[in-house]
Amino acid sequence: MSAKNILVLAGDFVEDYEIMVPFQMLLMVGHNVHVVCPEKKSGDTIRTAIHDFEGDQTYTEKPGHNFALNATFADVDPDKYEALVIAGGRAPEYIRLNDRVIEIVKHFAEKDKPVAAICHGIQVLTAADVVQGRSLTAYPAVKPEVVMAGGVFVDVPIDGVHVDGNWVTAPAWPAHPAWISAFLKVLGTEISV
Repeated sequence: MSAKNILVLAGDFVEDYEIMVPFQMLLMVGHNVHVVCPEKKSGDTIRTAIHDFEGDQTYTEKPGHNFALNATFADVDPDKYEALVIAGGRAPEYIRLNDRVIEIVKHFAEKDKPVAAICHGIQVLTAADVVQGRSLTAYPAVKPEVVMAGGVFVDVPIDGVHVDGNWVTAPAWPAHPAWISAFLKVLGTEISV
């Protein structure tokens, strides 16, 4: 397997598991992973939030960890990356307002590069107007945005995943085993034990 250069888009109050787990796992299998946040540089931190499912009508939110960025947003050249990851949480609702974020996402869609998005991360895809005709899943509350953006929403269990070509989407962090496994297959990553 050759290491891939993977870009991760995040922001303050990204969901803790949805940034920590994919970042660590992609590094563990040998990929080069750069996590960026608009208006921040390498070494800056972002705050995370822990979303949990405790029987309420929606998820609960608790303070998470500080996550250190390892790349500078202003320096991102999407041509240097083979794949994109968009984490969920509350960050997607406002990073999607950044014009450069939208340009980056459009680059990955137009070049048909692998994209993995989870939970509310799909909001960045809908804002970039790249879901027309694609099938994807997301946190159920994001379904109206997917449909209004011309995508086909696929309802899967909270621990499920949906793959449409080289796009891998999931509803929330309980789907990590399925979501990450599917993304590794799309990337062509082979793990031997």
